Amino acid sequence: MTPDKHTNQELFLEVGDGHQLYVHDWGNPKAKTPIIYLHGGPGAGCNDGHKQTYDPELQRVIFFDQRGSGKSLPAAELSNNTTSRLVEDINQIADKLQINKFILHGRSWGSCLALCYAIEYPKRVAAMVIGGIFLGTKEELDFDEKGTRYHTFFPEAWQDFLNNTPKAHHTHPMTYHMEAMAKGTPEEAKKSAYAYSTLILSVLRLDDRPRTLDYKAFGDNDDWFGLKVEAHYKINSCFLDDQYIDQNAAALTMPVWIIQGRYDVMCVPEVAYQLHQKLPDSRLMWVAAGHSGSDRAIYDATRPLLLSLTDALS
Repeated sequence: MTPDKHTNQELFLEVGDGHQLYVHDWGNPKAKTPIIYLHGGPGAGCNDGHKQTYDPELQRVIFFDQRGSGKSLPAAELSNNTTSRLVEDINQIADKLQINKFILHGRSWGSCLALCYAIEYPKRVAAMVIGGIFLGTKEELDFDEKGTRYHTFFPEAWQDFLNNTPKAHHTHPMTYHMEAMAKGTPEEAKKSAYAYSTLILSVLRLDDRPRTLDYKAFGDNDDWFGLKVEAHYKINSCFLDDQYIDQNAAALTMPVWIIQGRYDVMCVPEVAYQLHQKLPDSRLMWVAAGHSGSDRAIYDATRPLLLSLTDALS
């Protein structure tokens, strides 16, 4: 993330266990209820494109790279990198910046982390705006393993994924690549990161614009290191008891807005609908979009909602 005229400060925050988090405080420092943005992945990190959803004249947004992600140090570090520690990191960031109460905004893994934080520290969460709902359940992870949604809607992308998987592992291709990314040699990790990235790039958005990755250029780019963190979480069931969020959702009484792509094949709409049924004060907004937060319909729904929420909490 690049500092600009709206950046209040950048800092590296020591959170223990040898981890330093990159934090980017951005926007109107006088905003009464700041927003803490939780990126996806895990491991994806924040980027300048994430700023586009917000108005820096009216809103204060705290961006940070989670453990092992983005600019945080050590890069792609897996030790002491668990969901419970990420939850505590949010507290440390809020305390450092002297923010008592805030809005949580996140999609995909960011939605899961937001919900986990709210379960542990509900009094600090004024509201949540989440989407691309992922709850870290065994059912979701198994569904990803089988690839049903991928080979049903994107058969050519799934076949390419299998072509990049040794035949001996075609029964459990996702597990093979996750294990290789998290625990393999650098070359094994890079090959699996390339295979997985190629699949995700094909199914991420609603449109069918051709997307390809050049393997040589990919190998020269450190951005794929974040996939090591994602693999670490997925092979460890996201460090959550199965159905953890589902079993605690009824206790979350703060307002929650769910903006879900109707055609999301990565985090299927059924999960968002089921979560909506459990939350006492939630609103579910369907949009004609896929999984990516950069899909126009998601942007068009999210930006005005966050602005109105900021205004209501000012």
